[in-house]
Amino acid sequence: MSKYLLEFGNPWRKIDKFLDGAVGGDGGDDADDKEKAEEEERERQEAIREAEERRKEKHRRMEEEREKMRQDIRDKYNIKKKEEVVEQQMMPQEEPNPLMRKKKTPEELAAEAEQEELDDFTKLKNQIETQVNELKTQIEGKCVMQ
Repeated sequence: MSKYLLEFGNPWRKIDKFLDGAVGGDGGDDADDKEKAEEEERERQEAIREAEERRKEKHRRMEEEREKMRQDIRDKYNIKKKEEVVEQQMMPQEEPNPLMRKKKTPEELAAEAEQEELDDFTKLKNQIETQVNELKTQIEGKCVMQ
């Protein structure tokens, strides 16, 4: 029996390790685990970004090859290129993936909030000015100066 345990290892060893970690075990592993998890998350995000860049580059190259083939066909049969391509270039580029966008700093968020408040203040000011001007015209219409 002991020969069996030495050859194949103690099956209870894994259970003992699991129970030590669950019951209390080392208290310092939490910080290490958290750092490892953060590092793994950064690596995962970087891998996702790189994969997305590779995919975009691949599709760009494929589109260039297709366009070259299209142009060869146009040249062969003397077909003029449509102007739709120019219109597409004039359109603004679409936003990148919202999950991959750069997060705003607290200073940027504060500046945006301040700008919105100024916009509200300006709207209110303009509204009050228009009401005052309307009242002036009504009063001037009712009063006759001699």
